[in-house]
Amino acid sequence: MRILAVIGALAIIGAIAAAVFFFGGYYNVAATEPDLAIVHWALVQIRTASIDRHATDNPPAGYDDPAKIQEGARQYSVIGCVNCHGVPMAPESPATWAKFSEGLHPDPPGLKELANVVTPAQLYWVIKNGINMTGMPSFAGAAKDEDLWSIVAFVKKLPIISEADYKSWTATPPAPSPTPVPAPTATPEPSK
Repeated sequence: MRILAVIGALAIIGAIAAAVFFFGGYYNVAATEPDLAIVHWALVQIRTASIDRHATDNPPAGYDDPAKIQEGARQYSVIGCVNCHGVPMAPESPATWAKFSEGLHPDPPGLKELANVVTPAQLYWVIKNGINMTGMPSFAGAAKDEDLWSIVAFVKKLPIISEADYKSWTATPPAPSPTPVPAPTATPEPSK
């Protein structure tokens, strides 16, 4: 009985100490400071469990069709994924993400590596809903579901997409040449 009382007292003291540490402002929330190992572990476990539980949508039929993958590359570029995750580049090429993304905490993941370890449903859920306490926004209101699925198809194929393919798929088509307007002809003045 005495041991249980000691364990209970220690648990209460631990909870009070944690509350003072976190709510007293001693825990540094600056993005320049790494999280405590236990905090990092807890955030990763919570994020993973939440995505696993909520990512239940199945990809539509033909979502990984080559035309959809190319459309996914365009959407990836247009809605701004390139700003944080970069573009598929040759290993010797310089980084292609926006400068501000270097300050995001946690760092945006490398999608070439991530593509092999997550399911299409997990990618879709994250792209559509975003992730709290990270820089990953929700694109639910910025794009149609079919566009989000095309981005999923593109990301799943990232490990085998070349820089040249990406550039050709996302290149802006040349503007059509304007139709020349005929020059006005001078009308002779009536003779008097």
